[in-house]
Amino acid sequence: MSQPDELAFLDATAQAELVRRKEMQPLELVDAAIERIERLNPTINAVVTPMFDQARDAALNNLPDGPFSGVPFLLKDLLAFYAGVRMTFGSKLLQHFIPDHDSELVLRYKQAGLVILGKTNTPEFGILPTAEPVLFGPCRNPWNTERTTGGSSGGSAAAVAAGMVSVAHGNDGGGSIRIPASCCGLFGLKPTRGRNSLGPDFGDIMNGLVAEHVITRSVRDSAAILDATEGPALGDPYWSPPKERPFLQEVGADTGRLRIGFTNGKDLGISVHEDCISAVQDAAALCSELGHDVEEKSPSINRDEMIEAFIVLWSAGNASTIKAVGAQQDQVEPLTWALAQMGLKYDAADYIIAVQTIQRMARGISSFFDEYDIWLTPTLGEPPVPLGTFDSPPDDPLWGFARSGEFVPFTPICNATGQPAMSVPLFWNDESLPVGTHFVGRFGDEATLFRLASHLEAARPWAGRRPPVSA
Repeated sequence: MSQPDELAFLDATAQAELVRRKEMQPLELVDAAIERIERLNPTINAVVTPMFDQARDAALNNLPDGPFSGVPFLLKDLLAFYAGVRMTFGSKLLQHFIPDHDSELVLRYKQAGLVILGKTNTPEFGILPTAEPVLFGPCRNPWNTERTTGGSSGGSAAAVAAGMVSVAHGNDGGGSIRIPASCCGLFGLKPTRGRNSLGPDFGDIMNGLVAEHVITRSVRDSAAILDATEGPALGDPYWSPPKERPFLQEVGADTGRLRIGFTNGKDLGISVHEDCISAVQDAAALCSELGHDVEEKSPSINRDEMIEAFIVLWSAGNASTIKAVGAQQDQVEPLTWALAQMGLKYDAADYIIAVQTIQRMARGISSFFDEYDIWLTPTLGEPPVPLGTFDSPPDDPLWGFARSGEFVPFTPICNATGQPAMSVPLFWNDESLPVGTHFVGRFGDEATLFRLASHLEAARPWAGRRPPVSA
């Protein structure tokens, strides 16, 4: 097996096994992935900083004997520092910024044997749920190149969906792993708050809204990579509850009879596209067929109060970034500047009140999981929308940010509560666009999500689906 296209849709676990059995050398995997990136990237614009020379050097020079030794991998161009390689955060302001050290997460990826081939497209500072930065231009969805990939980990999702690589890094502050997973027909799990370290540069980000992990095609890849990266680093302010056994052992394990509450959004006053309603109803029916107890039920949520507190944290976090890098108005996109100015209008007391509000609501939502094991929702309010949907008019730079709230009404809830959640690709609409379904677990319980996801994957396989733009 040596042709690039024959490797394109093997998952990372299968590729690592080829290396372990000495059926392929790491350099063969890397060269094949590079060929696919060079061929497909002009169409979808997923990779913005190639690292091909570093990748070939790594593949040739005594890779660690980790679980994914020799497997090609991509980093999102946001938060995960790689020494000596630019980190732009999707912004022209930082297009020449070169970190002098690796993030803890990058060190763990390297220790797992993953070979990093480049950095992927992301919106400026990860603000919007699409990957259309002014600096690099839009990343295009392999299922329809006029539609969004979702964001902010859009480049990573597009690369995996197209078969450039089997797995890519993402981070999630309001749904940024799960949103593009939904838009690109992939599996995307946001771990419990603190499961993966943000060190050494960050303790938490925006009071714990941001989590790190990957976007994958298979459930087992997500589980095994989380096994390789999870756990606190020196100085972390907190960490998630210890797992009972490796997450990979949960894949295929008995779920038991789960209690699942589901919503189509109407009980929460959320307007959802009919395709997304169909997707969640289909998933609820599938879960029932698999023997679980499923009923229409949601936690009690004051959405207006949560949105208000979330916006305080999000805008203040953006303001702190702009202040830290010393940005001037003409150095960043209009939305970024306007959001930072909004954040500066809040004072320290406003911020603490928002934190307390989020924490109180998280406790209330968590009580729902005394009665239910899973909360099932649409991942998004709409199928993948056309590129340009979140562009703001010149006289209203915050319009796109407000519009994004209609697209992502569910995912930010789990960033506020810190709970693990996953988007699972079980449904494609009449336009052949993927529409993910969102499963929320109790705090610290990725295990149940991985068990359920693996059973859904077996019952409704998605790995064989290929987008029109693919290897």
